[in-house]
Amino acid sequence: MGLFRRRKKARAVSLDRAADRADLEHLEGFVRSRRGVEAYIEPRTTVTETTVMLIADDGEWTRRRIDGPDGARRFAYRMGIPVYDVALMGYPQRMRDYNERRKRRPELF
Repeated sequence: MGLFRRRKKARAVSLDRAADRADLEHLEGFVRSRRGVEAYIEPRTTVTETTVMLIADDGEWTRRRIDGPDGARRFAYRMGIPVYDVALMGYPQRMRDYNERRKRRPELF
């Protein structure tokens, strides 16, 4: 009957994927095409892997997966941009202002 048989633990299934070359190419293109870009490392969660958010001087931003915090730091060093930990620094006000402008006037974006 097997009432007292132990059940095998289910493996944790990640619904997310790891960073790939397309992610890095997108990030590199963003840095090269905008001024004053800074990188913000976002920690891994139960749903997503570590991500990096790039924020330009006008507040425009993009987010992609990256290979851990060290991968984000290597990327920022290679691109010559400053890197911050979002858990320590928070997001800059210019990003929130940009999001508000997009919300009020979506036809401009």
